[in-house]
Amino acid sequence: MKGIRLGEYNRMTVVKEVDFGMYLDGGDEGEILLPARYVPDGCKPGDEIDVFIYLDQDERPVATTERPLAQVGEFACLRVAWTNEYGAFLDWGLMKDLFCPFREQKKLMVKGASYVVYVMIDEESYRIMATAKVERHFLKEPPQYAHGDDVGLLVWQKTELGYKVIIDNCYPGLVYEDQVFRPIAVGDRLTGYIDTVRPDGKIDVTLQPTGRRMTEEFSETLLQYLRDNNGRCSLGDKSPAELIADTFKVSKKTFKKAVGDLYRRRLITISDDGIRLV
Repeated sequence: MKGIRLGEYNRMTVVKEVDFGMYLDGGDEGEILLPARYVPDGCKPGDEIDVFIYLDQDERPVATTERPLAQVGEFACLRVAWTNEYGAFLDWGLMKDLFCPFREQKKLMVKGASYVVYVMIDEESYRIMATAKVERHFLKEPPQYAHGDDVGLLVWQKTELGYKVIIDNCYPGLVYEDQVFRPIAVGDRLTGYIDTVRPDGKIDVTLQPTGRRMTEEFSETLLQYLRDNNGRCSLGDKSPAELIADTFKVSKKTFKKAVGDLYRRRLITISDDGIRLV
């Protein structure tokens, strides 16, 4: 579809107004309808607007100002709205649901359940569709991350080691179980931090800032906790890691580093029954 990016956002010019909407300049594809229900207030011929282009029930290009949960080239966790003898139809935030044929399902999709999928163009039919076989669509280029980099995460699968995640809509990664200090679930979108990029390209991720940055951020959290709790905390170096994790959602190692940081700054005292503000 030359001139138009199907399944993506396009900036287009309004050509003319009709009773049932606006027609937009689609270049080689001719004029494309923006139905009246999606026309922004005050919109007139000559204006440029950002619209999402997809196919209507008759497989014709149509524009909308609604924002789908994902566009072509993106991963998302979508709920199955209904199924039929051809596959599953996923709710992606638009009037027309997104089709995922049986051949693109890793396991039989069930109405009401949610699955992580990749949105793509079917090369044969040139329709927008979803695939649950997301592994085929990760970038092949070696990742260029450095330790501590901020990244966006989509939680993809629960495993025995922890949680598989999709990093920045590009690469697979893993958050180890012992690095998770709060409830997370498949489909969650989180901020993560690069821990290690292995020689084989596999990426380990944490949900907390790493190194000195983590210590500094948690030091301030611990300091505010003391201020909010009469200047004392009953936890200390000898407290169980589980209790520290339940209270502060950090590892015992991070807790001890922050305590050491505050002590060196002479902001707290340390005793057998915990720590106190000076």
